[in-house]
Amino acid sequence: MSLRDINMAEVGRSIQLVGAVYGDDLHSWLVLIPGEEPVEAPTNVVLTLPEWQEFFRQTDLVEVEALVRDPETKQVGKAIVRKSSRQVAKHTSWVVYRRDGFKCRYCGADNVPMTVDHLVTWEDGGPSIEANLVTSCSKCNNKRGTMPYADWLMSPYYKRVSKGLDYQTKFANQGLVPTLADIPITPLKAGKKRKR
Repeated sequence: MSLRDINMAEVGRSIQLVGAVYGDDLHSWLVLIPGEEPVEAPTNVVLTLPEWQEFFRQTDLVEVEALVRDPETKQVGKAIVRKSSRQVAKHTSWVVYRRDGFKCRYCGADNVPMTVDHLVTWEDGGPSIEANLVTSCSKCNNKRGTMPYADWLMSPYYKRVSKGLDYQTKFANQGLVPTLADIPITPLKAGKKRKR
């Protein structure tokens, strides 16, 4: 199995960290997080160093530093994983909330906790910058998932919940579609098409 065989959109969602694998020259040990159940036959995936780094980045914006043991074979000797969830800087979130009137841009809710939604999805390399974010309630954000923004605006769910929005908000939402091409994509993701 290779990286190509993994649905990268599901890494960090349905495909999650359940333990760690340790090994020496003779054995490998799967050390599970307490509460996780062992699987009958684990699937082995052999990745190149760039694939390995891309996989860990996708798991939730993990920054990986690989210390190469053998410069000729590029065999990894040690990896340092810095996990930082897909959090948006608080200042950026508040600027977006304020800009959007502290209301969900999709359904108009203003009495529930809000999140910010990436127009160009995080999974597709969309950055956490004001131009790529809108205020969204958790329910709308979850319903959209990784759906492309233009498709989302045409979805039955959006059409139903947006009926209560004022004309200006609906028009502004549609007006974001042509701006998506100007959103800078994270270099690791640029030019890559994922199987969905």
